[in-house]
Parts: sequence; C-alpha cells; structure tokens
Amino acid sequence: MCGIVGAAARRDVQGILIEGLRRLEYRGYDSAGLAVLDPDSGIQRQREVGKVAALEEAVGSNPPSGHLGIAHTRWATHGKPSAANAHPHMSGERLAVVHNGIIENFEPLRDQLRNDGYTFTSETDTEVLAHLIAREYANAGDLVTGFHNAVSQVEGAYALAVLHADEPETLLVARQGSPLVIGVGIGEHFVASDQLALLPVTDRFIYLAEGDTALVRAESVTITDASGQRVERPINRFEHSADAAEKGNYRHFMLKEIHEQPDVIEATLQGRVTESRVLEQALGTEASRLLGEVRHVQIVACGTSFHAGMVARYWIEELAGIPCSVEVASEFRYRSHVIQDGTLFLTISQSGETADTLAALRQARDAGFRAALAICNVPGSSLVRESDMVIMTHAGPEIGVASTKAFTTQLTALLMFTLALARHNGLSEAREAELVQALRAIPHQMRAIMDLDDSIKQLSQWFVDKHHSLFLGRGSLYPVAMEGALKLKEISYIHAEAYPAGELKHGPLALVDSEMPVVTVAPSNDLLEKLKSNLQEVRARGGELFVFADSETAMGDGEGTHVMTIPHTDPILAPLLCTVPLQLLSYHVAVLKGTDVDQPRNLAKSVTVE
Repeated sequence: MCGIVGAAARRDVQGILIEGLRRLEYRGYDSAGLAVLDPDSGIQRQREVGKVAALEEAVGSNPPSGHLGIAHTRWATHGKPSAANAHPHMSGERLAVVHNGIIENFEPLRDQLRNDGYTFTSETDTEVLAHLIAREYANAGDLVTGFHNAVSQVEGAYALAVLHADEPETLLVARQGSPLVIGVGIGEHFVASDQLALLPVTDRFIYLAEGDTALVRAESVTITDASGQRVERPINRFEHSADAAEKGNYRHFMLKEIHEQPDVIEATLQGRVTESRVLEQALGTEASRLLGEVRHVQIVACGTSFHAGMVARYWIEELAGIPCSVEVASEFRYRSHVIQDGTLFLTISQSGETADTLAALRQARDAGFRAALAICNVPGSSLVRESDMVIMTHAGPEIGVASTKAFTTQLTALLMFTLALARHNGLSEAREAELVQALRAIPHQMRAIMDLDDSIKQLSQWFVDKHHSLFLGRGSLYPVAMEGALKLKEISYIHAEAYPAGELKHGPLALVDSEMPVVTVAPSNDLLEKLKSNLQEVRARGGELFVFADSETAMGDGEGTHVMTIPHTDPILAPLLCTVPLQLLSYHVAVLKGTDVDQPRNLAKSVTVE
C-alpha cells in the first residue's frame, strides 16, 4: 500500500527518488518523504503531507545532494497523516528508515526502547524500527550484525530500507510479507516496493524471497536468506515497455485501462488456446496430472478478485461438474477447515502480494491442500513463486486503484482453467470448441462496446445527484453486478449495493423509489424471463432502470427504463462482456462528480497489510 524507493549510485539520486515516488502514486498514500546521505553533510531529510508534488516543491529550492538515498509514500495505519508520522523515520541524526507493512509487536518494543532512553516523536510503528536498529548496532559494534539482530526481533509484515551515515555507500534492506525488489543498473542499484517505480533507470530486477535481507551498494548486491545463508537470486527482465505506466492521450489511467482490455485479453489467450481447445500444458508441466486428480476447488481472493472467483464457481460447477467453494481470504485464514480429498487451492491476486490471500495460501499448505494454482499479473511475486501451477494474466501494469483490466483478464484465465479441468471431467470436444471460439471473439466484441462510450456517458448524468444505487444480476452475472457496485462506490463515492435479482422481494424492494437508480445486466439465457419479472417489480415501485442487455434479448427502452444493447455471446461468457459497460458507467459518473478517479480516497492499489 505504501511505496518505497531507494538508490545507491555514482550520481545524485534525489531526482530518481522523486520520479520513483511519482510512479508509485497509484498505490494510495497521504504523505511523502525522502532522505539523502552525503558523507560531508550527513542525512538530509524532507517530509510533506499530501502529494509527491508537495515534496518536490519543498526540495526544489535546495535539493539534497548525495549518491545514497531512500524515499517513501505513506498510507496511514498507525497515526494520522502528518509530517511527524511521514517516512523516513530517523534515530538521532545518522540513521534513517522507510518501511511498508505493520510491525505487530511494536508496542512492547517501543516500551523497551523508551526504557533504554530512546525518545519517540511519532505515533508510528516504523519509528520503533529506527531506534531498534540503532540500539542493536550500538550493542554489536557492526551495522550489518545490528541490522540482522534487529530484524530478528520484529513480528509482522515488512519491507524496509535503511541507510546510516557510518556506511555512506550501503543500503540495508529486508522483506517479510511485503514485496521488495532490487533494480540492477550499470554500476548502480536501486530498491522499490514495485518495479514500476524504477523503469526509468532499469528493466532488470531481483525479487527478494520471504525472509531475505540484502546489502545494496552501487557496485554489488549481497543477499542473505531467512536461515542466514548467502544466496543468489535470479535477475529478471521486465516484460512491459516503460510507457505502459503512462496515461498517453487518456484523461485517467482507469479509462486507459478500460480501453486496453481487448488487447490484454488477447495477450492472456496468446499461446494458450488453439482454434478449438485450451492447451493445458500452459498451466505448468504437472498440470495434466494435477487436474486429473481434482475433485473439489477452493477459491480464495479479496475484493475484485473475489468477484472473479465467484463467477468461476458457476463455470466450474456447470462445465466441470466439480464442487467449488469461494471465500474471502481475510475470512478463510481465521477459521477451521474441513478439507475434501482432491481439493485444489486456487488463489487470485492482481499483485501476487495481497497479504490475506498470501497468508491463506501458506495456511493451506500447512493444512494439507493437495495443490495450489495462482492466477496473477506479476511474475516473480510471492503468490507465483509459492504455487504449483500459475496462469499469468498478462494484463500489464494496472495503475488505477479501481481494478478493470485485471478483473477481465482474471476471468479469461479462470475460464481457460475451467475448460482444461472440465476436459478431465467429461466436457465434450464440441462444447469446448464452441466456448474457445466464443472466447477468442471477446476482444472484438469488447471493442464494439467501447463504441458505446458516448451513450454511456449520457446515461451517467442520471446518477450525479443520487446518493444510492442498486445493482442486480442473476446466475453468473450476480458477481458482475457486485463488481459494478464496487466500481461505482470506489470512485464516485455513491453508496451502491448488489443483490441477486430474485432477492428483491426479500427486502431490497423497500429501498426502491425514484431516487434509487437500479442497474442490471441481462444475458440471453434461461434466466432472462425471470429477470424481466424482477425488473417489473422495480418499475412498479417507481424505480429508474438502466439495463445492459445482450442483443438477442430484444429488450427496448420504455418509461423509466433505459436499455443499451451489447453484442451477443454464449451465456457462459456473458460476465466478460457485461463488465465493460458497468466500468464505463462508473468512470463517467465519477468524472462528472469531480472525484479523484485514479486515486480514490482512503484506498490503495496493492493491499499488503491485513
């Protein structure tokens, strides 16, 4: 959620740090700061509440000079947003630290340190790290030893970077439960919580493993694993161009990412499907054997990824005939489990570092689940490294906090997985071929939906002065309605809830009136007539209806009913197409309301804490 940037070079690093922070703004934050070390003048620190631009302005008149530095964008967990709580935190004048995550035992550590004479000037858990490292360095007489001793006392999730005036060429870094990468340059090295921050200076990265610590210098990197052994980690080349993290001609990243969906879905399919079948070996060398042993699927995810998992449950049970359970990761990890024989544990995460999802995977390993499959967008992420099978979504960088292309590429990957699994459980070649051909047509059909953008923009005006909205769906489109409601509330701050359309008469109808717009998606399937009846219930109570309907439903406008048709597809694939107009609707409502579309209040992109 917070962002870290660091650099050890033979040139001034202040500009690198600021640009790195700017590229991490999408993650969500409330303050920013940096510390640059010059051997002659010591550590120069600057912290500001608000945007990175405020920090840049503050250092602009007198920029700090030095070849070693760390920087941070903070999203408040301990203590309100303030300059005093912003990172970097220092112990004395010679040590500075930046930190992502949560130190769970910070209170007893703080009490110890206060008893030892250390003074605290912030409300954060991070300041404990600064004083703890300083104390252990003083006790050991060696900075590296003191750093390792300090880290060994810490409980919780962290990625941290430390500099000390006694070691003016060295960054000390560590990760446990929160991502951290090392960027490899020519005669210089960098660190960041997200490789996007470093694309202007390098496209080669080392992904630290759980429990790793490292000494990062301009000319070298030395990594130690959790057991204290020196290790080598591979260097990976970033697959996307640097301009993937730029808005281009679009007003917002979110709009750009909505329009990228046809292309990234094609990328997700590339090399994994023929004209008529899914190539299951794309899931991994052991995929064929493991899929043949699956008798139950347990899906665990958070937020938008959870909605993707809910859609997949309908697919898995209909096409593969195998029971499927879906649960929010933050609930799954804190309850007892009854594990059915042959259960595949399937996790979904855009970043691969979502704290609750990652913890649930590790718990599942300990509990004895048969195998693990990850659907993820970030190669080298913890979720990818710790799973038996992986389907990379190839969505490219997603900068907008409200997920769009990550969701539809996750659905694409989940449908490919379902078809591969269903083949082991009686799905006919003819039916698989029908669905693969329909899936290959989705990008073209999505481009046709993009042409409706102006019409959807007109519809959005109905929502601007409303405070509540209701989203309805049936079958596999109920999770799509949930995703639509989530998008609207995330970026426009309009309260929105989703219900299965058949549940209207069990309570939600009490909310319906002329001030409650009701949005629904209508596929051409066996549930259509029942859905139409549900919509009549809304109209009878004076509700204004907004319907995105498959072109074969033959639905049209009427009094209080606004219908927009989208291309016809096989009902199995309807969630992919129906998602797009809901994204566009939410986007245009937010723009009209003047909210911060790409960085909605109180939210962050990658949720790496509980």
